Amino acid sequence: MSKRPKGSGRKVCFSLVHQYIQHFNEKAGNKSAAIRRRSKIPGVIITQYTLNIPEGKSVPDFKRKVNQVNVQEGKLGVFKALVTAEPKPQVTWKRVRGSISDKQKYQTKYDDSTGEYILEVRAVTGEDEDTYKCIAVNDYGKAICSTTLNVTDHVTDPSDFRKMLRKTNSNIFEENQTEKTKERDERYRDTLQRDYDGLGTTDMHLMHLKMEERQRALKYQKGMSPPDEEILMKNGLINGGNATDAENLTIPNLDFVVKLQEAITEEKDTALFECVLTHPLPEITWMSKGNVLEDGEKYKITVSDHKMIHRLQIQNCSDEDKGDYSAVAGNASCTAPLDVEADLKAAGKKKTEGAGIDLEEVVRQQQKKNQEEMEMILEAVKAKHDAGELTEQKTLTTYGEDGEIISLTGPVQYSGSDVHDANDNSNIITSMLNVLSPSTGEKSDVTEDSDAGNQMEEETANAGQDGANACDDVNTLFCADGANACDDVNTLKKKKYDSLFNEDSENEEVTGFATQPRRKRIGPLIEDKVIDPGVQFIWGLSDINAIIGENAELTCKLSKEDCEGVWFRDGVQIITDDTFIISKEGAIHKLFIMKCQEEYSGKYRFEADNRKTEATVNVKDPPRFDPEDLSAFTEPLRIKVGHNAVFKLNFLGFEPIKIQWYREGEELHDDASSTRIEKATNHSRLLLSRCQRRDSGEIKIKLKNEHGTTEAITQLIVLDKPTTPLGPAEITLSSATCIEFKWRPPKDDGGSPVINYIMERQQIGRNTWKKIGEIPGVPFYRDTDVDRGRKYCYRIRALTSEGVSEVMETEDLQAGILVRPKFTNKKMKTFMVVRAGNSVRVTINFEASPPPDIMWLKDNGPVPKRVTVSNSDGASQMLIPLSERSDSGIYSILVKNLAGQETFSTEVRVTDDPKPPGPVEIEENVPGTVQVTWQPSPDEKLDDRLHYTISKLDSTKHTWTTVADRLFNNKFTVCNIMHGREYHFRVYAKNDMGVSAPSESATWAVGKKKEKLSLILPNREEPDLRCAPDFIVPLKLHAAPKGYECYMSCAVTGNPKPRITWYRNHVCLNTDTNYYISNTCGVCSMLILSVGPKDVGKYTVTAENTVGRSECSTMLSVRE
Repeated sequence: MSKRPKGSGRKVCFSLVHQYIQHFNEKAGNKSAAIRRRSKIPGVIITQYTLNIPEGKSVPDFKRKVNQVNVQEGKLGVFKALVTAEPKPQVTWKRVRGSISDKQKYQTKYDDSTGEYILEVRAVTGEDEDTYKCIAVNDYGKAICSTTLNVTDHVTDPSDFRKMLRKTNSNIFEENQTEKTKERDERYRDTLQRDYDGLGTTDMHLMHLKMEERQRALKYQKGMSPPDEEILMKNGLINGGNATDAENLTIPNLDFVVKLQEAITEEKDTALFECVLTHPLPEITWMSKGNVLEDGEKYKITVSDHKMIHRLQIQNCSDEDKGDYSAVAGNASCTAPLDVEADLKAAGKKKTEGAGIDLEEVVRQQQKKNQEEMEMILEAVKAKHDAGELTEQKTLTTYGEDGEIISLTGPVQYSGSDVHDANDNSNIITSMLNVLSPSTGEKSDVTEDSDAGNQMEEETANAGQDGANACDDVNTLFCADGANACDDVNTLKKKKYDSLFNEDSENEEVTGFATQPRRKRIGPLIEDKVIDPGVQFIWGLSDINAIIGENAELTCKLSKEDCEGVWFRDGVQIITDDTFIISKEGAIHKLFIMKCQEEYSGKYRFEADNRKTEATVNVKDPPRFDPEDLSAFTEPLRIKVGHNAVFKLNFLGFEPIKIQWYREGEELHDDASSTRIEKATNHSRLLLSRCQRRDSGEIKIKLKNEHGTTEAITQLIVLDKPTTPLGPAEITLSSATCIEFKWRPPKDDGGSPVINYIMERQQIGRNTWKKIGEIPGVPFYRDTDVDRGRKYCYRIRALTSEGVSEVMETEDLQAGILVRPKFTNKKMKTFMVVRAGNSVRVTINFEASPPPDIMWLKDNGPVPKRVTVSNSDGASQMLIPLSERSDSGIYSILVKNLAGQETFSTEVRVTDDPKPPGPVEIEENVPGTVQVTWQPSPDEKLDDRLHYTISKLDSTKHTWTTVADRLFNNKFTVCNIMHGREYHFRVYAKNDMGVSAPSESATWAVGKKKEKLSLILPNREEPDLRCAPDFIVPLKLHAAPKGYECYMSCAVTGNPKPRITWYRNHVCLNTDTNYYISNTCGVCSMLILSVGPKDVGKYTVTAENTVGRSECSTMLSVRE
C-alpha cells in the first residue's frame, strides 16, 4: 500500500453521525461546530472546526510531545513545542492553577532555526509547580498538549533522605491535617485525569497493558541499561509523562562536549556535521529550518557504537541546503550554519566539514571523566559508611521487581549500577538506593531478583495474618510487628497518589505511585548498622555490532577485584569453549566471541553478587572485500591511450548486494560503446573500452546490503605523450657572454614525468637550425655560446617515456641587454613587529643584469655586526638571530648595477608585552565628572608607541565599557558620573604586541540627593486617528510573457487596518489557490506563478474598513 504524502490537504473521513451533526450546525448557522480527532502524539487533543479542509491546509498538530521539566528551585525552566499547521497557527501557553500574565517571569519566544515555540519560567519557585498547556489555533482547528513543571531542591548531604523525599513530593504535602481529606480528593481526581491523558485510552485492558509497559521501563533504575528514548516517550516518562514517575526515572542531564561547527562545501558535494555528547544516547533529533530531518538518501544520520558521537551527512548539496542545522538532545541543543558555494576557489574559501579534531579521543576522555566521577562518589559513600555517619533510621521509597514503589523503614544500604551525572545528587541517590533493610527482629530484603521479591510478599502476608486480619487483595498493607492493617481496595487506589510526611508524628506513612503493599511503622525508630554497599559496576556492557567470521568482545568493570561473575546468553549460562572465551584481569571481566556466526546474536548478561548488566550483540554480514584482492585493486592501473581498462573485485556478504561503479564521483552505467559492467553474486567486473587521456581519474566500487555499505577506490592513469611546453620564454639573465631563460612545463605530461627537453637554436638572419641536444627535465636553459647584441630563437620539445611532444618556439632573445634592478616580491612589508628574543628575518627578491651590488643600512647607517646578511642570485636576506629592543629601527636595502639602482625600506619594531600601569587615583573636581590619574608603565620610556586605555564599571550594569583609548598621557577626565552609583575604573597599557594586565582603582561613590518630584500633566483629548483607506502606491500595468510568473503590488494606508480583497474581472481571488496573495505592513502583493491566456483581464484591489472604502485597478496582458 502506498503511503499518502505528508500534507494537510487530505480530507478526513468521519462517521455518518459526525457528518450529520456538522451539516445540522451549518444549516443552523452555528459556525463553532467541532470534531474531535486523534493525534499520533500521545496526550495531544485535536479539535477540527470544519468537515472538509481545502487542499494545502491543515489543522494544528504537535510533532512531538512537549517536554516535561524537572528544575531546581531558583533556576530557569524551559518548555519547547514543535507545531505544524497551514496556515501558521497562533500558539499560546496557559497554567491550570494559575496565570502566566507576569511578562518578566513568563517569557514566550519563537526559534526560527528550529521552528520551536518556547516558554521560559524564570527563577522557578515551589508555587510554579503546575500543569502547563500549549495551545495552537488556526482557522481550521486547534491542538492542545499538556505537560508538567516539577521543582526540586539540590540535596548536598546524601544521608538526609527525609528532607530529599519531602522536597521531591512537596506538591502533595499538607501541614493542615483538618483539610487533608478534601485536598486529597482534588489531587486524586487531577492525577487520574493526568494518567488518563498520558495513557491515551479508555479501554481497561489496554490501560493495564500500558501500565505494565511503564513498569518495565522503570526497571532501568536498578542497574540495567537505560531504555531507549522511544520507549520512555511511549510510557510517558519523557516529554510530558506523569510528574512523579518522571522524578523517579531521571535521566542524566545531557550536554554537548563538542558542538557543531560551520561547514563549507561546493555544490553537488557532501557536507558533514559532527557532535559529541557527555553521556550515551541512542538517537538525537536533527533539524533544519524548523523541520525534523530523517535518515534517507538525502540525509545520512549515523551514531557511533558507544552512542556518544552523532553525525549528519548531507548528500548532493545545493543552494537550497544553505542555512542553520541544529542537533537536539534532551533539553540541550547546538546550531551551526552550512555554506554552499558554486566554486570554492573563486569564492576564496576552503572546504570544511566535521569537528576537525579526533572525536574518539574526546570520547575516551569523557568516558574516563564519567568513570572517575562515579568512583569518587562510591569512595565518598564508603568513607561515610566506614565513619558511621549513615546509621540514622530512615523511611524511604524504592523500587520492587516490576517497577512498583515500596515503602520500608530501616537503615540505608547503598548500591550503584549506572553512571549518573555527578552534579545531580538526587540522581546519584536514586541510582544508589536499591536495597533497604527493616528493623531488627524481622528480616525482609528488597533485591533485584524476582524470587526474592516473591519471598518478601509471602513473608509480609504471613506477618499480617499472625497479628490480625489481613486483606487477600494485591493491595494488602504490611503490618509491622503483627499490627492490624486492612483497608478498602478503593481507598488504597486513591491513597497511591498521596505521600504524607510528618517528622513529629510517631506513625510515618510513605505511599508509592503503584498498587503495591506498603507497611506502617508503629513505635519509635530503631537504629541498625549500615549494610555493606557490596559490588558495584564502574562501567557496564555496551551493545556491539559484530561481523560474521570476526571476533567480538564484551567488557565490564566491577568495583572490587576479588569478585567472580557469570556470563549468560539469552538466559543460558556461558562456559569457556572454542566459541566463547571468558577472561578476568583484576576488576575487568571480558567475554570473547570467536569467529562470530549469525546464531551468536542475542542478549548477553553478566552477573556478579546479585548485580547484573546487559548488552545486545548483533552479528551482521555486511559486504566486504578480501584483503589481498583489495590491496591489489587499490594499486593504480596504468594503460596506454586506446587500450582497454579492466577492473575486477571479489566480495562476500549477505545477499542481495547492490553494486555501483563510479568514475570521478559520477555513477557509471552499461554503455555498449565504451562501458560494460558485469555483476555476479561474489564478484563484479568493469570494462572501459578505448580509454583516452581524459578518462584518467578515480574509480570507485560501492557495495550495499541491508547490513551495511563498503567501497573501494583505485586510480586509472591513461598514458599518452606530453603536450607542448608552455611559453612565453622569460629572460632571467642577458649579458654579452650568455643568455638565461626559462619556460613552463607542459600542461599535461601524459601521465609520465618529463625526462629531458630537446633543444634547437637559430641565429636570427640565418636559415639553419643548430641542434643543441637534450637537457635535464628542468624548464631552464643557460646558453653561453652567444655574441653580444645578436638575437636568437629556440625550439623546445618535451621528452617522456611515452614519446615526444609538439614543438614550442620562443620569441627572439637578444644577448647583452642591461636590466635595471627591480624588486619582485609580491607583498613587501613596510612595518613588522617582533617579540624580543625572537629572530628577525627580511628577504628581498629582485632581478637585475648584470648582477648588482647589494648594501643594507639601519637608520641610514651601517648595520650592527650582530646582523647577518646573505646574498644570492636574485635574492638578499637580512637576519637578526636573537632580537633586542635596541634592534628597532628602519632597515634599508640598496641594489645597484650599471643600469641603475633601487632601494626599499621597512620599519622593524622589537618589543614585548607591556607591564601594567602604576596605582590609579580618582578625584572629583567638578560635580558629575571625575579625574582618573595613574602612574606610568615602566615600559613607557622604552616604547614610544605605548598608550593607555580606560574601562569603567557602573554598579547598575554588569559589563565593563571602554571610556577612553589611545591615551599618551597619564590622566583623563570621565564625564556622566551619576550620584548614588558606585564606579570602578581599570587602566591598561597597550603597544604593538598586546595589552597589559589592568591596574584597578578603588570604589568611587557619591551619595544621591533625594528630591521630591512633582509633575502636573496637562489635560488633553486624544486625537481621532481613524482614516479611510487610501492607495499611496497604485497598481501598474503588466504585460507578462506566457508561462512566466507575474508579480503585482501596491501600498495602502488606513486606520483601522483595512481588509484587502483581490478581484479579476469582478471575481474574488482571495480563496483561489492559483494566486499567492499577501498583505505585509500595508504592502499588498499577488503572485501568479505561470501566466496563461486565462489570466488576462482587469485586476482590482479593494481596501475597506469602518471609515470608508477605496479601490485600485490595472490590466494584465499576455505576450506569446
